[in-house]
Amino acid sequence: MLSSIPSLTRLVAELGKFPGIGRKTATRLAFYVLQQSDAQAQALMDAIHDVKQNVSYCSRCFHVTEQDPCALCTAMDRDDALLCVVEQPQDLMAIERGHAYRGRYHVLHGVLSPLDGVGPDDLKVDELVERVRRGCVEEVIVATNFSVEGEATALYLSRMLQPLEVKITRLAHGIPMGSDLEYVDEATVGRAIEGRRDI
Repeated sequence: MLSSIPSLTRLVAELGKFPGIGRKTATRLAFYVLQQSDAQAQALMDAIHDVKQNVSYCSRCFHVTEQDPCALCTAMDRDDALLCVVEQPQDLMAIERGHAYRGRYHVLHGVLSPLDGVGPDDLKVDELVERVRRGCVEEVIVATNFSVEGEATALYLSRMLQPLEVKITRLAHGIPMGSDLEYVDEATVGRAIEGRRDI
């Protein structure tokens, strides 16, 4: 039925490309947009445009930012000796919500996944090694997710960083296996940071 309304069909198709959004949800969202006023629809378009125009990645930690370097990298009250390595910006945000960590960050933008064709060159691994080599980092906290890929990435990072004589720790297993940091509550993330262990 939607095929007779090309612009609505296109909107449903585009919304359906979002992670976790199936055809039914995409259709519901499309009709929601259709029912909004022109001003509300324009506000949504402006917000999407602004994100694409103004948000990029920090050249130091690779978190999302509108300024380079980002506010977390330039904050004076952060501990330069601690570096927490996460898979995605959403994981960094989850740790920040816990208010238990006051060090710096490094975002990998993924995990090793040979089956999906993702190797070390596809991640920010070289940048991490160089950052540890030239900086005053004393401890690297590997905060990849507790999935098969996350564990493999943690072991790989450990092997890459060991020659640099830096302490390498892993989040405590207070976070359930197979879960993503983005969806874990603040208290659990805080306990995992405080209970980190050597790899």
